[in-house]
Amino acid sequence: MTKDKADTNQPRFKLPPVSLLPAPPLPPPGRGASPSLSGRWLVGSARQRPCAPASFRGYNLLRDPRYNKGLAFTEKERETHYLRGLLPPAVTSQELQERKIMHNIRQYQLPLQRYMAMMDLQEGNERLFYKLLIDNVEELLPIVYTPTVGEACQKYGSIFSRPQGLYISLKEKGKILEVLKNWPERSIQVIVVTDGERILGLGDLGCQGMGIPVGKLSLYTALGGVRPSACLPITLDVGTNNEELLNDEFYIGLRQRRVTGQEYADFLHEFMAAVKQNYGEKVLIQFEDFANHNAFDLLARYGTTHLVFNDDIQGTASVVLAGLVAALKLVGGTLAEHTYLFLGAGEAGTGIAELIALEMSRQTKTPIDECRKKIWLVDSKGLIVSTRKESLQHFKKPWAHEHEHVGNLLDAVNAIKPTVLIGTSGKGQTFTQEVVEAISSFNEMPIILALSNPTSQAECTAEQAYTWSKGRAVFATGSPFDPVEYNGKTHVPGQANNAYIFPGFGLGVVMSGAIRVHDDMLLAASEALAQQVTQENFDKGLIYPPFSNIRKISAHIAANVAARAYELGLASRRPRPKDLVKYAESCMYSPIYRNYR
Repeated sequence: MTKDKADTNQPRFKLPPVSLLPAPPLPPPGRGASPSLSGRWLVGSARQRPCAPASFRGYNLLRDPRYNKGLAFTEKERETHYLRGLLPPAVTSQELQERKIMHNIRQYQLPLQRYMAMMDLQEGNERLFYKLLIDNVEELLPIVYTPTVGEACQKYGSIFSRPQGLYISLKEKGKILEVLKNWPERSIQVIVVTDGERILGLGDLGCQGMGIPVGKLSLYTALGGVRPSACLPITLDVGTNNEELLNDEFYIGLRQRRVTGQEYADFLHEFMAAVKQNYGEKVLIQFEDFANHNAFDLLARYGTTHLVFNDDIQGTASVVLAGLVAALKLVGGTLAEHTYLFLGAGEAGTGIAELIALEMSRQTKTPIDECRKKIWLVDSKGLIVSTRKESLQHFKKPWAHEHEHVGNLLDAVNAIKPTVLIGTSGKGQTFTQEVVEAISSFNEMPIILALSNPTSQAECTAEQAYTWSKGRAVFATGSPFDPVEYNGKTHVPGQANNAYIFPGFGLGVVMSGAIRVHDDMLLAASEALAQQVTQENFDKGLIYPPFSNIRKISAHIAANVAARAYELGLASRRPRPKDLVKYAESCMYSPIYRNYR
């Protein structure tokens, strides 16, 4: 690239590399390499983006969220980078900025207002956004993720101001590769993609489901340390069957009903091929909030050809298995000695059930078909039994056991007598008082997991579970609930939040250079999470560690996942680091401001 004299005299930033992994060595002279905006070196690529000096100065610098520091620019930086007069004279620290923003956010009465304030901050000052989220994770996680993100998706058209991520609609069919190349970052390591058909427990939100990939990837960075520039949120707009949205003047998506069948399959196939062509084989593609019938098909179709992960099926299963393994230290016994009853037989329910069965099989050396017989599922038509097998969807058939027909959950509880009750139905208040009292009648410490999100869709509240079980339940939910006092004892409900698993899992996949996701890697993530629960946590009735330690937890999960990838021969990054935990910690993105020279 040729430069005129003016360009040559303009100042440059000399930033340390901010990639997830250590920067590769500088290329030999004469190879046409140049530093990218992130500080990484791109060699010999026709699409490389050399550092454009004019974009690193003055007004443009303040408008670039990756580099903007607001009033934290020092006097020297203001002088060197043409910021004089563009900022008030005060110079503040990042810590003071953080205190001010948190003070302002706490003034808002509505969670959605806090969500919008956080999104504005992310668009204006990326490092401050992540510093705030990391340092205040327990307070802000329910704002940027469930349950508030659900309301944000429902109202996305009304609150939409600036686009985040890529929107790929049916209009781009045949040109998806070109659309991917419109994204400014080239080194993408994690993609979260949705088609918006089953957003949390809220149903079809179409194009407005973008809030989910954006929120998930914020957590990949804040909790797992994957650098922001390596994350790409994508919404595939294939229409919506939500009549309310189709008639909403503020709806931002295609105004047509969803395409299905071969047209849908062809569109998804073009997308998957384009991602692999543009970003390579080692980009992690996380499918998010697809409807059941598509979610299982996509995982089966692309699991052997792409690095894919479905958080609703696999992430949920991993975090729940970790909670169950931890709960055994409170209630006793092994996984195989307990009986499990699920309300809900969709992606989450069958995914959790399968991973429990896999771990049982691993522990007992028993065929997995035998282990599945300890696990029962109830769907909208009642207990899944063998007499229903012909009419069942394929992913429910392994759970059709020999038993007479049972039409509802209460009768199923009394018939099966489970020790563990798990709700993944997406329907609130389905663990009724009669159900909780029934399972408590034949278990000293029943394990009750009400996992549906958001809070309004939880099968029961923490107060209901502890009250109806007379304080004996080992209880966790998908969305956060406040502690409950019962008979003078304070019970702290755990949160079986996927955010425990997917950020660390993603970091482990990326740092090992894994080329495929294997079930054993999910089991490794569960093991690592369960090991982080301390005696102090158990004394409070918790089966998950506090989120305040989430980066440490993620580092251990990443190390365990990476170790399993190396053992399975799926890791491509060589040589293998000696200490994977320390390596994971060293790979994590830091939100601390850089000093610009």
